[in-house]
Amino acid sequence: MNDTASSEDDALIDAIERFLAGEVRPVAIALEQADEYPKAIVEQMRDMGLFGAIIPEAYGGLGLSAQTYARLIETIAAEWMSLSGIINSHLIMASAVLRFGTEAQKEYFLPRFARAELRGGIALTEPDCGTDLQAIRTVARREGEHYLVNGAKTWITNGLHGNCFALLVKTDPKADPRHRGMSLFIAEKGPGFSVPRKLPKLGYRGIDTVEMLFQDYRIPAERLVGGVEGRGLQQILGGLELGRINVAARGVGVARSAYEEALSYSQQRKTFGKPICEHQAIQLKLADMATRVQAARLLVDSAARAYDAGRRCDLEAGMAKLFATEAAMENAAESLRIHGAYGYSREVRVERLYRDAPLLAIGEGTNEMQRLIIARRLLDAAAPRQQ
Repeated sequence: MNDTASSEDDALIDAIERFLAGEVRPVAIALEQADEYPKAIVEQMRDMGLFGAIIPEAYGGLGLSAQTYARLIETIAAEWMSLSGIINSHLIMASAVLRFGTEAQKEYFLPRFARAELRGGIALTEPDCGTDLQAIRTVARREGEHYLVNGAKTWITNGLHGNCFALLVKTDPKADPRHRGMSLFIAEKGPGFSVPRKLPKLGYRGIDTVEMLFQDYRIPAERLVGGVEGRGLQQILGGLELGRINVAARGVGVARSAYEEALSYSQQRKTFGKPICEHQAIQLKLADMATRVQAARLLVDSAARAYDAGRRCDLEAGMAKLFATEAAMENAAESLRIHGAYGYSREVRVERLYRDAPLLAIGEGTNEMQRLIIARRLLDAAAPRQQ
């Protein structure tokens, strides 16, 4: 990265930090507790170009590298994790078009994604399948120049306030292997596309998560990503590499925030005549928390570098996602312990971090699945080469 790019990236992160401190921090607790969508904040994010963060400048985006994008997401998640999800799901959809779409699809969708004229996310998960995406049952049947879609999706981020989604379907339910019958469409809301309900959640509140229903929903054949059936699973998995880097960066942000809250509180709270940071038990916790943050950040940076270089990075992204999200879980719990009863109060940020962190260990592929991905990649690398 050249010095000019680095300077511009630093300036962007500084601007985001000022925005978060001035516009988000004063209202985040109230919005989160009310589970209220932050419309005014989202409009400001749109004006800052964040919905086009990784979209190339040629298509109207900011053209950020994955490294800078990860820094951006860490910064946002450290203040309020829900905001990072509003742009992440949207940019996974954009990444799928950028990497696998036809040139006509790129020219049509990417500028609209960057302006947030079309904004949304990814519609993958269904009531009876999460990690096993090949088990989806939503079907798209070709009828002339359109496809007719029927099925249901659940746990879809941005589903209520968004208007466009990367929709994974079966175009050939009888295909063997199953992935050869899966296709990806860019689906705008319209007749036959409904949102029956918003799902209540433990954490990650303020952002809308919904169920979707498709009943004879007609979508033009030109919205099939890449223009060829049967490639949908590979296309969305390619997008999820960026998604896992994002979730890992969120983990760093939550872990960092939990650590910083604990460090600050430990210097103020006194027991037995001295600040609790002077007690060895608290010092041990703080040391572990700070180490987790730094180690997680380095793993995220390694995955982002691999992504930027165009290399396969499911191993690096899996490691980053696994470690950083577990760091978020551990740091949130330790921070709450350090805060004592005060940390159990809904009036402080630590309580929210404690509720937000578990989602990170589940979303974009559970951490159990990440371990399997990591192990399989390691075993593939260690397998004897055939002569």
